[in-house]
Amino acid sequence: MLALIQRIARGRVTVGDEVLADCPGKGLLILLGVTTEDTEEDGRLLADKIAKLRIFSDEEGKMNLSVTDVGGGVIVVSQFTLCAAYRKGNRPDYLAAARPEQAIPLYEDFVSRMRTCVPEVSTGRFGADMQVELVNDGPVTMQLDSQVLKQPKRG
Repeated sequence: MLALIQRIARGRVTVGDEVLADCPGKGLLILLGVTTEDTEEDGRLLADKIAKLRIFSDEEGKMNLSVTDVGGGVIVVSQFTLCAAYRKGNRPDYLAAARPEQAIPLYEDFVSRMRTCVPEVSTGRFGADMQVELVNDGPVTMQLDSQVLKQPKRG
């Protein structure tokens, strides 16, 4: 499972005129890609890591606070294009992306796990053509991979 997280000053997800998700203040926008290799464990690992990731500034300006510490909101958007393979040719393939019958339950499980850690979690609409607006704060953007989290810690 792949997550591209962005620390935001505000964010919003719409489909047409319908607002699906709105984070009017500081928080995280999480673009989530589910691969064919993923299980619920991958979602658990990512949700736990993201909720505790200290990427918000404390009173001294040091990145020392998590989204829960600052009372921030979270927006989660499904993003199968994170799973793209792009080495061969110029047209990416998405063979590593899970099909909806596998991806939707894992996406929903991830969202549920985030909601146990962060009070304000909203989502886009799986498979919809969405417009995502955000003000990236910092900018702070990080890519997390559940496969990396599964590897033994060094040292």
